[in-house]
Amino acid sequence: MNLVPSPPLTRAQESRVAIERLYITMRHLFNRGFYKPSGVSGEEIRRALLTLQPEIYGLVGDPQRVELDGLVYVMDRLPKGIESCRIISLASREGFEHSHFPVLVPAKRRRNCFRIDNEQMVIEVTNGRSEIYDILTHLTFMFMEADKIRRNAFQERGSRTREWEKLEAIVQSGGSVNDDERELALMYLSSILGRTFEETQQAYQRFDENAGTNSGLFQIIYGLGSVSIRELVEPKIAREINFTPMLRERVGQHLYGERWATRIKQYIWEHNLQDRPVHVISANPHSVMNCLYGPAALTGLTTWDNLYDLALKLSLPAERDLRKQVTSYAKEHGMHILEDIAGTSLLVQLIDTAKLDPKKLPTEIMHEAKHIRETKPLLLVMDYAFGEQAFETMDELLKPYEHNELTDPLNVASISVIGKAGILTGGKGDLMIPTSHIFEGTADNYPLDNDFSKEDFEGNGIPVYEGAMITVLGTSLQNKDVLSYFRNSSWNAIGLEMEGAHYQKAIQAQSKIRGSVPATVKVRYAYYASDNPLLTGATLASGSLGTLGVKPTYLITVKCLEKIFKAI
Repeated sequence: MNLVPSPPLTRAQESRVAIERLYITMRHLFNRGFYKPSGVSGEEIRRALLTLQPEIYGLVGDPQRVELDGLVYVMDRLPKGIESCRIISLASREGFEHSHFPVLVPAKRRRNCFRIDNEQMVIEVTNGRSEIYDILTHLTFMFMEADKIRRNAFQERGSRTREWEKLEAIVQSGGSVNDDERELALMYLSSILGRTFEETQQAYQRFDENAGTNSGLFQIIYGLGSVSIRELVEPKIAREINFTPMLRERVGQHLYGERWATRIKQYIWEHNLQDRPVHVISANPHSVMNCLYGPAALTGLTTWDNLYDLALKLSLPAERDLRKQVTSYAKEHGMHILEDIAGTSLLVQLIDTAKLDPKKLPTEIMHEAKHIRETKPLLLVMDYAFGEQAFETMDELLKPYEHNELTDPLNVASISVIGKAGILTGGKGDLMIPTSHIFEGTADNYPLDNDFSKEDFEGNGIPVYEGAMITVLGTSLQNKDVLSYFRNSSWNAIGLEMEGAHYQKAIQAQSKIRGSVPATVKVRYAYYASDNPLLTGATLASGSLGTLGVKPTYLITVKCLEKIFKAI
């Protein structure tokens, strides 16, 4: 009997196996409580990451060239100084905020971090497992690049290279160089990085953009290499990642989400707003406020041609005073800000439209003044959640409010998600309207009756795509093979994001199973493209979207407000 050999796995299948292996290994190490990145467990994560070859990490598989765009992306999401730390601890909210340790907040992630001493950094994790996987993936990449730097810092005979000694002298003298010395220093650095002078110079400039939240390119490269060298020279001083017992106990328990949601409901009941139709909007904390209040607040203070022009003006760093003026006006006309104290890092704006003058709404927002006056919608704008945190916060928010031995449901009329996502079918700034959310790595699929449609957004000069979207485990765990499979197979996926399936899971549970909100609740999802991971140079690591995202963000916001303000 001749056995037909099994065909080899495709790259997409190998990548999916690698993602699953990463997911399982990280979960095991979290339950275990610690691991060494250079130990057996750490090597398992490295091998899986090398098999996957995520697009966002570029040259991670190159044995000599250090991946610079990926390093910029990662260091923007990790605390300043972590490159020189040997021990990294992941903790829940355990009182560090009341200590003398300075709080370090990364440039692109809302998480508190604390430098304990020269060797140890604590990262506070309150957003659930998605945040843990995100951090561990970034740390694995960082350690892999550190080992490349170490190898490039030594000659074949084992002595340190001249370039490394020059870099060491620069760092030990303060880490800064004047204009005349900078090009010479970058030349030394390019040799250590295995990159061209031009590439090194560009990375230096990108790090300099967020100089307040990172240590600068010279310090980062020297710190990464030094920790790796020390581990090699002194085997007993190994790098280590650990998870506190409190964190392992609390993850998945909804402690932070419950506190966050309870505070919102307390405010609503204390101000007798519980009978109003509540419209939940997951969005950034500026677009809804600027659309509703910007034109009225800035009349006579500045000029603009239309709402999108005003939004672009308000997005500029130099217009800080104008943004303050809008916020101040909004607070005087129905907007209350609930800063986060629960640990979710999710700011909330509660907007009482009874205090809003419909006559002062911008002309771009079509509305029915009578409908606004009669129904007095209450807008609950919550900042972007992160991965699994979306399920925790939405699930707790939609639960009935328990107080004074009473159980009262929240009068939820609609739930809108205005997000940003990676696109598979177009370019940066384009729009995506999901018809379903496919949860990567599971058999969970969430079809939805989206109150938004492609037709709502056509005719505005921005390409619009409609179809299934993938909810991924993390932005760092994707490559072209897996994403091409989802796009080109019968899934016909148009994009990827991290929260959609989690939001929809909570909404369906509360509306169709628990009955906490009406089964007829309007659900709206729309995303603008922040990147295209299938195009070289168009990933998140390639740089900020800049002002390209302003018009699509505000277009979605305008359409969302029109749905709320019209009796349809």
